[in-house]
Amino acid sequence: MMAKIFITGSADGLGQLAAKELVRLGHKVVLHARNAERAKHALASAPGAEDVLVADLANMNEVKTLAAKAKDLGTFDAVIHNAGVYQVPRNSITADGLSLLFAVNSLAPYILTALMHKPGRLIYLSSGSHLSGNPGPDNLLQGTHISYSDTKLHDVILAMAAARKWPDVYANALDPGWVPTKMGGAGAPDDLEQGYQTQVWLAVSNEPEACVTGQYFYHKRPARFRQEAKDVEVQEKFLAVCEQITGVRFE
Repeated sequence: MMAKIFITGSADGLGQLAAKELVRLGHKVVLHARNAERAKHALASAPGAEDVLVADLANMNEVKTLAAKAKDLGTFDAVIHNAGVYQVPRNSITADGLSLLFAVNSLAPYILTALMHKPGRLIYLSSGSHLSGNPGPDNLLQGTHISYSDTKLHDVILAMAAARKWPDVYANALDPGWVPTKMGGAGAPDDLEQGYQTQVWLAVSNEPEACVTGQYFYHKRPARFRQEAKDVEVQEKFLAVCEQITGVRFE
């Protein structure tokens, strides 16, 4: 059965590889790119994709506009929150006065989740480094340094919160591994194909192992994750901070 899927950060890397595979399998794929130039590259690199939406995920207003554009396209069967940044100058700040890592890796998927039509499946890309992240929200409001590990833990918290709030949605997070993409570097030792195939599997597979919610995966297998992400109080504190910063409520 053909599915309609939206993938953030699909101009290159794992997002583009997942998009190409989903197109190859016969699904309708809508891409996302940071700017018009990258959007052209994304469509050229994934022939057969339905469309590409443009927004800089570091800009809160652009993310809200992106959510509206995606909503205009109707309800997606799956949304893959793949976009992320890693190697940025320490304490890089966006035009909104936010940590760049936090804006792109944490707030953008929060806003899109809250404002788009509720899809059939939600997939959030995390990282094994989330295990050393800070689950508390205090540093977010105080403007202190937010690490990559913190933001990847936020993605797991968001996935688990979505699974709890929306029991009719398959909401999961995954660790793609340290793979040889532009972000991971050419010397990364992990399996590139496994990295994007897990996204694809969670988005469209009807295998019982993929039709679950509130789980964390590594190469299609359940993996260990910070159990604080399952804590309702932790989730609600994180969601409250995101709402306070963005003005967007996740219900």
